[in-house]
Amino acid sequence: MSISSIWNTVYPIIIAILFFELIIIIHEGGHFAAARLMKIKVNEFSIGMGPKLFQFQRKDTKYTLRLILFGGYCAMEGEDSESEDKNAFANKKVWQRIFVVAAGAIMNLILGLVIVLIIICSQNLVGTTQVAKFEDTAVSAQSGLQVGDDIKSIDGMRVYTTNDVQTGLSRSADSTVDMIVNRDGEDVNLQVEFELDEYEGTQYIKMDFWLKGVEKTFGNVITQTFKETVSYARMVFLSVHDLLVGRYGLSDLSGPVGAVSVVSDAVKTSVFSMLRIMALLTINVGLFNLFPIPALDGWRLFILIAEGITRKKLPAKAEYMINAVGLILLLGLMCLVTFSDITKLF
Repeated sequence: MSISSIWNTVYPIIIAILFFELIIIIHEGGHFAAARLMKIKVNEFSIGMGPKLFQFQRKDTKYTLRLILFGGYCAMEGEDSESEDKNAFANKKVWQRIFVVAAGAIMNLILGLVIVLIIICSQNLVGTTQVAKFEDTAVSAQSGLQVGDDIKSIDGMRVYTTNDVQTGLSRSADSTVDMIVNRDGEDVNLQVEFELDEYEGTQYIKMDFWLKGVEKTFGNVITQTFKETVSYARMVFLSVHDLLVGRYGLSDLSGPVGAVSVVSDAVKTSVFSMLRIMALLTINVGLFNLFPIPALDGWRLFILIAEGITRKKLPAKAEYMINAVGLILLLGLMCLVTFSDITKLF
């Protein structure tokens, strides 16, 4: 095997790992910046996990680079215990603590928004939901869909962007899709047939038409950026819903190993494919962290909001125990998913 072929295999994996570390740095950096703004003492800000490679101290904070670039943390004084320091996290007002805890996820969502903006600015046209043309052998054109139809919903799911159209078609249970389209100013209900294709044993609808693109303006670029970001966010909730109702099983979940594999494959395909996956992942991380699950930021936000309403603070020992149990369960799930990812690679 030549050096060139080795490099072509390795560099997409390196880019994927660095991107995951960027997501974590942005997340923890959000906590750090918010803590500084609220005058909360930060004991250590670490990039990476494991053995320490490099460290320096500035004022009260240690800044650390660690060996494993797959993690990081922002350790605040009084974050998990009581402290007599007036600048400890535990001694700040509830709204200040809520702001600091939420800042990590907010920064991930902002990163996703920026990536989507880059994607749209790099395109020649801004996508719409209007059918522009069909493939020569398009099955959908034979069942009522027409050029000029503006797709409004797919199987009951409202459609606002080109990404929504792709998502709606990918979630269809079979080759027949219920659509509502706007045609000549009126809403029309259609049952559209599609050809099915297969990938790795899974059948999916073959999208046999193109959607119209329009010239870019400042207004439609900004509008589309927010719409696409919301669309990616909705995909996260739809995935959770599909998992809970049994549409997908644990074997369909991907952890860090599987996600690195997906990103590295996207790197080999095109820059745009890579950026789309990156936007979805950082938005996924931001939203998932807001779920009220013990050991995640969302659980801490839930506790802080309850404290703000009841004026009663959950005992530190009880909060520690709940977080510990939640962390053990999450790590257990992560181990199962990682094992599944590794078996898929082979």
